[in-house]
Amino acid sequence: MDAVKDQLKTIRAKLDQVPALHTAEEKTNVPKEYLVIGGGFFLFFLVFFGIGAGSLCSIVGFVYPAFKSFEAIEKKTRGDDTQWLIYWVVYAFFSIIEVFTSVLLYWIPFYYAFKLAFLLWAMLPQTKGAKFLYDTFLKDFLKKNESRIDAALNEAKKSAGTVASEAAAATADLSASGISAAASYAAKNSSSEVEKEETDKKDD
Repeated sequence: MDAVKDQLKTIRAKLDQVPALHTAEEKTNVPKEYLVIGGGFFLFFLVFFGIGAGSLCSIVGFVYPAFKSFEAIEKKTRGDDTQWLIYWVVYAFFSIIEVFTSVLLYWIPFYYAFKLAFLLWAMLPQTKGAKFLYDTFLKDFLKKNESRIDAALNEAKKSAGTVASEAAAATADLSASGISAAASYAAKNSSSEVEKEETDKKDD
């Protein structure tokens, strides 16, 4: 029991640096260390049983790295920006693989738990997993296929431009046809009303 109390005191000392937890403790009358431990178990339960795990992984994979990227951009000294650029490259590569293998990944038990652990390993400064993957594999792969990737992106850009121009032309033709039809309909109704008024005058 003494060892557990000592661990709780250590956790509390570290959590004292987070003002939001102090506010939560005052409002709930629950010690902040219990709030964090309970929240951690709750998140683990969600991920373990796959309840909203996909959304949770997306939030974890974006929110903290995005905030740290913002801090790195605003800092006058450079250093952390390289780490977070590497993370986004790894995250994009991982997301592309996930898109094409999603059908298979769906059948892997506790896939989202593994994904969450992977994202944390990749992003945290203590582990720097993204940098490890980039230096050992991804950098050489991208350099080797850089020309192919550029060619594919340029082709996709041209195709997207062609599709966009064709869509714009089709929209313009459709709009012109609609305006012409509306004008013809309005002119026809106007002439019909004029003829009706002249007929009514003759009858009077």
